[in-house]
Amino acid sequence: MKKIIVSLGVILIALGAAAWLKRTDIILALAKYQSSQRYADIGPARDVSWQQGPTAAAEPMSERPPNIILIVADDLGYNDISTFGGGVAGMQTPGIDRLAAEGAVFTQSYSGASTCAPSRAMIMTGRYPTRTGYEFTPTPDGMIKIVSAVSESMDSGLPPSAYNEALEASQPPYELKGLPPSEVTIAETLKEKGYYTAHIGKWHLGRTNGMAPNEQGFDDSLLMHSGLYLPEDDPAVVNARVAFDPIDQFLWAGMGFSATFNSGDDDPFKPGGYLTDYWTDEAIKVIEANRNRPFFLYLAHWGPHTPLQATRDDYDALGDIQPHRKRVYAGMIRAVDRSVTRILATLESEGIADNTIVIFTSDNGGAGYIGIDEVNSPYRGWKITMFEGGIRVPLFVKWPARIAAGTQVDTPVAHIDVMPTLAAAAAAPEPEGVEIDGVDILPLVTGEADEDWGRETLFWQNGHYQVVRHGDWKLQVNDRVTDGLQKWLYNLAVDPTEQNNLALRRPEKLKELSQLLAAHQAASRGPLFESIVEMPVMVDKTLAERFEPGDEYVYTPN
Repeated sequence: MKKIIVSLGVILIALGAAAWLKRTDIILALAKYQSSQRYADIGPARDVSWQQGPTAAAEPMSERPPNIILIVADDLGYNDISTFGGGVAGMQTPGIDRLAAEGAVFTQSYSGASTCAPSRAMIMTGRYPTRTGYEFTPTPDGMIKIVSAVSESMDSGLPPSAYNEALEASQPPYELKGLPPSEVTIAETLKEKGYYTAHIGKWHLGRTNGMAPNEQGFDDSLLMHSGLYLPEDDPAVVNARVAFDPIDQFLWAGMGFSATFNSGDDDPFKPGGYLTDYWTDEAIKVIEANRNRPFFLYLAHWGPHTPLQATRDDYDALGDIQPHRKRVYAGMIRAVDRSVTRILATLESEGIADNTIVIFTSDNGGAGYIGIDEVNSPYRGWKITMFEGGIRVPLFVKWPARIAAGTQVDTPVAHIDVMPTLAAAAAAPEPEGVEIDGVDILPLVTGEADEDWGRETLFWQNGHYQVVRHGDWKLQVNDRVTDGLQKWLYNLAVDPTEQNNLALRRPEKLKELSQLLAAHQAASRGPLFESIVEMPVMVDKTLAERFEPGDEYVYTPN
């Protein structure tokens, strides 16, 4: 009997050890099962009923406010666009390049944040997170726990993440983490001016309780309900899994292929094709249906964010790019570029191109976790860091009626400027009783700005990771108790790629910028919800490379 008990004990220990070794597989399998249940009842693809504008214009195009199309890519690297001399694997982006050539290109344009949701909130409101409280990027329930567990099982050499499960349990669910309804969006502002407003794609600013697109100023909203571009086994798609990235593993396990229309999380259905192309198809329908009245179209692409999925046609058109994930990524950018080409062609065919503003940007810099090392070249850093590679983004504005082709603006601008600029272009008053941090940048484009055009300072904030740019000087502060206080001070006029840290050699400049950060912080309302994890991110290596002692990294909260 004793031998049987001992044998059972040995078996149980062995099973427990095997389960521990396979714990990541078990966690991901459970997430995959839960996802399959969640998306089991997705309805078939359907026609979307966009509001239809008048069949004839009430006034000439030149006498009415401009149409506005805001196109935002997701995680697009600065060097992914051939305008800047790059293009992933040398691939050209003629549609996006056309915006730069026929309008204005801002050579020092910045995202609002180094991750997506706060940056998008700043685009919508023109306000810093110190005012709105929308400081961290909400993640689907359970994501951080799974990503942390997967990361812990990997041998990357990186210091560990710090995940606070108890704190996450005390916070509101994902759907309730959004931009407060009290905030006034550019959609609400333009709607008050008489615009028809439409949203297509990603939102990430809340899905209920007054925070959904339809509750924040959009007449119609075709929402990204989940994040696959096509079903994984669709014959028209080519997939690239990124085995060294815990986030990628979660996305493949936890996401489905679904959309909703004017219903938040309710009544999901299958999109009518590869997301980037499907959303462009629907954007064209919006333009055609509303050509005779002022409209605002917010086309918020998911591409080229992971999971890496390209159409087979795009993949086959690119030739032998290695590694495989890079070729798939290039195909995704090709689709985003095609979207811009098709939008511009539609404006011309409808006869409304001259008085339509088209803006193109990305929510933040390219991600290091996809393992493609040149996406933000020549700048250091990735998405999640606030080195230039994480926050330097394209910003192109085309408006033939007002902006001369080939205009170049070297003044630093940022996503907080989008809202007040569009409001000014539409002659719409900014919301009363609301302090807008951004400024109208149209005078910079039209040549009407005074010599002392009024802003020297920009701020970024992600918990203890804070940044200020004042003139040509930029200070990053990353304060984590276990590693002490990290400070990086650069003069971007002579060192735009942040190679020469002057924090120890220029104490007077360090003090000046530190005081600006302190003053900005003193006016902060604090975050709407606390960060539940701190993650180490390498500055000069992608996640495909191993961290070695001496490599620079930042701990960033979310």
